[in-house]
Amino acid sequence: MGGAEQTKLRILCLHGYRQTGTTFREKTGAFRKLLKKHAEFVFVTSPVRVPPLTPGSDGGDKDDGGCGWWFSQPNDYFKAQDESECVKGYNDSLKAVVDFVNENGPFDGLLGFSQGGAMLGLLCGLQQQGNLPFSFKFAIFASAFKSRSSPHQALYSEKITLPTLHVFGEEDQVIQKHMSDEFLQYFHEPQTLVHPGGHFIPATGAQKATYVTFLEKMAQLT
Repeated sequence: MGGAEQTKLRILCLHGYRQTGTTFREKTGAFRKLLKKHAEFVFVTSPVRVPPLTPGSDGGDKDDGGCGWWFSQPNDYFKAQDESECVKGYNDSLKAVVDFVNENGPFDGLLGFSQGGAMLGLLCGLQQQGNLPFSFKFAIFASAFKSRSSPHQALYSEKITLPTLHVFGEEDQVIQKHMSDEFLQYFHEPQTLVHPGGHFIPATGAQKATYVTFLEKMAQLT
């Protein structure tokens, strides 16, 4: 029993659009506490700065635009539903993740929320096709979706075979449920956890058993 700490999974977390590693860490406090015996969560911040919603205001962090993983339009704008040829910032983000893993890894698995979940899907595609300079054994997606930018489409050409857990809400108004549902087709035997809420990672007793069972299975792979 004394070695339990050593068996904790290390999971790298990718924040949502207009977030940072720090703000995402704060928002996942209950989730991390729920799973503290099973996993250590490490947070990375994208280098791609998002323009503030209220330019010129000096309200401090609340008006900070935060960060994103890429823009779907050249004018530094992102919308998950956009079908475009733009992936501005994506290569910088990819390099930042690779550099972070080189300096702080290895990680057993990755977790991505919202646009971070879409970014994680691209990392899964890169690994599946043998083009990612690091490896991970599983992925957890929350409110995730498929990128609709055309340069990313080749990364969905092979079905992702690593184990995945997909968490999304019936009432998500930001990334609607059908987008997360549609994303499942790119994975081999994806596990799902659908909750009655919105755009967040649920962390109540109702979800704990699903998380713990998945992580215990993943621990056996490491």
